[in-house]
Amino acid sequence: MNQYMQLAIKEALKGIRKGHGGPFGAVVVKDGKVICSSHNTVVKDYDSTNHAEMNCLRIACKKLKTFDLSDCEIYTTGQPCKMCIGAINWAKIKSVYYGNTYKDALNMGFDDENGNNKELKLNRIDSEYTVKLIEEWNNSSKRKIY
Repeated sequence: MNQYMQLAIKEALKGIRKGHGGPFGAVVVKDGKVICSSHNTVVKDYDSTNHAEMNCLRIACKKLKTFDLSDCEIYTTGQPCKMCIGAINWAKIKSVYYGNTYKDALNMGFDDENGNNKELKLNRIDSEYTVKLIEEWNNSSKRKIY
């Protein structure tokens, strides 16, 4: 068994046994060294974004003092959901290793493929005002692309 996946599984078990959230664990690795590990804490923290991967990304960025994790990889017990994939992409991580699939998650009651919120509606408003933020950003001396 892969040593990093083994650690992710250990994290998931810790979260399950403490009642912190779903059966998910993750590990961020850089140059063969574990930067951090975490598990799902959605229930514990009353925060729907506290998936194992999200927790790991937050910890790794703070620990490494960067938002660019392009020289890291992530190991996770479940195929990352759309939110986590988005965050992993923004962190510029190039390799994701996962165990369970979306289909496996569906068997646990998590619909990662189709989403759990069938009522979601996206409504664009006031874009003639919000577009001015782009100009402000483009002209800012503090602008930093990430």
